[in-house]
Amino acid sequence: MANLPEGALRICGYLRVSTGRQAEGDLSIPDQRKQIHAFCAAKGWQVVGEYVEPGASATDDNRPEFQRMIERAGDDDHPYDAVVVRSYSRFFRDSFGLEMYIRRLGKARVRLISITQELGDDPAQAMMRQVIALFDEYQSKENAKHVLRAMKENARQGFYNGAPVPLGYRVE
Repeated sequence: MANLPEGALRICGYLRVSTGRQAEGDLSIPDQRKQIHAFCAAKGWQVVGEYVEPGASATDDNRPEFQRMIERAGDDDHPYDAVVVRSYSRFFRDSFGLEMYIRRLGKARVRLISITQELGDDPAQAMMRQVIALFDEYQSKENAKHVLRAMKENARQGFYNGAPVPLGYRVE
């Protein structure tokens, strides 16, 4: 990595979709990858790693690839200078969790950069990031509420909701 231009960052990309169905469609993750690579290339940054989390909610940190990325960030060889995500909601959808992990990365001298929500490090920008995180958290909870309501209505009307079919039953 010694031949990077002055000021160039070594980047780790983090790509995530919430559901297995989204991961199976294979559209969002390749699009996130393309956007992250284009963003980094435009800035002269080198993408040196990537962690992909297909079908994992960002409402908590129970994500194996996320945990591997966070642990790797703190390694003695300082493998990357920043984690780049498409948006903060790809990283975390809980405002407290987002700030906690930003601080943990910061202790390892690693920044979190959102390509669609570029913010600086001054107090006003940190406050804006926290407001964005609160909206992401709210939106996630609202979406969950509406999905649950729709699933209950489907079940009430006798429709299949896509869960595994119980042993001895079949979907027609």
